[in-house]
Amino acid sequence: MRSQKSEFRIQKGGRGPFLWIVASAIWILTSGFCILPAEIIDRIVITVGNQVITQSQVDDEVRVTAFLNREKLDLGVEARKQAADRLIEQALIKREMDLSHYPLPELGDAGESLQSLKAMYSSETEFQDALEAYGVSPDELTRRLWWQLTLLRFIDYRFRPGIQIPPADVQAYYRQQLSEWEQKGIKPIPSLDESRDQIEEILTQKRIDQALDQWIKDTRTQVPTTFLDPALK
Repeated sequence: MRSQKSEFRIQKGGRGPFLWIVASAIWILTSGFCILPAEIIDRIVITVGNQVITQSQVDDEVRVTAFLNREKLDLGVEARKQAADRLIEQALIKREMDLSHYPLPELGDAGESLQSLKAMYSSETEFQDALEAYGVSPDELTRRLWWQLTLLRFIDYRFRPGIQIPPADVQAYYRQQLSEWEQKGIKPIPSLDESRDQIEEILTQKRIDQALDQWIKDTRTQVPTTFLDPALK
């Protein structure tokens, strides 16, 4: 079970994971964070260590995030600042991937996510019209879904091994759920043994979110970030 925060971190504005999530079109793992050629084709607005974030990446992040969340497109200053903050976090995670030589998934692994997204629309035409309305290309969307998947997998790979859930925490969570089930009149109420695996996964995801938050906070103090566009700070 993927925690809501993990997804939120990647897709929504502001700080929130991981789970989120989401992730950007010539995104962080492609040309967005490489040395630019002598001919300047995009304006660099932020540097994170030796990585760069460009103006078009920020705009793309805003557009794709709004599309995925089915929200009104807002290219205002606040929305761009939130997008820039997400891209900075993603750049730090990308740096950690590089340092750990993490193997990236195939682009085709995003196919299932793409099909699930398309299923939310009544037809292919409606889906394509929505993409056009947000100014998002099919390639940009596919790369975003791939990057989001890559982030979620890496976060799980990086932080899950250090998580242990004490039995007392499982029992406390179950008692809390038991009280809510009784108040809502839910029957039959599952036993602790029947609920144990699900509760352990929920608590594990919460611990992963907390570990990720702390890691991001610590890493941001270690890796210099420069805003060449002060409006994004």
